[in-house]
Amino acid sequence: MDTSSIQQIITQLVLIAPGFLLAITVHEYTHGYVALRLGDPTAKLAGRLTFNPISHLDPIGTLALVLTRMIGWAKPVPVDPRYLRNPRQDMLWISLGGPAANIAAAVVLALVLHIIVFLFEGRPASQASNYVVGPLFLILRFAVRINIVLAVFNLIPIPPLDGSSILAGMLPHDLAVQYEKLQPYGFILLLLLIFTGAVGSIIIPPIMFIEGLLLGSLG
Repeated sequence: MDTSSIQQIITQLVLIAPGFLLAITVHEYTHGYVALRLGDPTAKLAGRLTFNPISHLDPIGTLALVLTRMIGWAKPVPVDPRYLRNPRQDMLWISLGGPAANIAAAVVLALVLHIIVFLFEGRPASQASNYVVGPLFLILRFAVRINIVLAVFNLIPIPPLDGSSILAGMLPHDLAVQYEKLQPYGFILLLLLIFTGAVGSIIIPPIMFIEGLLLGSLG
């Protein structure tokens, strides 16, 4: 690998890492916070109710991000359903919290991007703005996409993704019991969908739609 390739990889990681760390942190924190509000202190007792991204990093998920510069994941926040008054319904809200937090983060980041463009568009570029505003714009732009991707991907109703608990909480009891029998096979099914490209076909349209709503001409 030559020097230019290494520099390109480092640049990509520098641009992607802040958005990735923000996305996994707000996602996992919100899972833990909602669980706490519903009576489960497990995440808090495990030190996961924090905005420190190091507490949420998964070694393999982080390595995957370094190798692919696209895909990575965090350690799931621990939840103990025995603390919950209505486990299936409460798990719906706990699971929904993570994707909702990512969408909220994407909205805030998109607003900041629009403000930056409003403040600097049409003004003469200085050396300082080239070195600061340009990279900041790219970091925020990547952060918006990463948060949207994490939210939409996790809404796929296949275990162990959040969408599976959300769907289980919406189904009638008998159907939910049958659906939850898929859990042991969920990860294998998810891998098959990823490698066949089916996941991309499912999530790319809503990702592009949300990005278009938030970024408009900036997209």
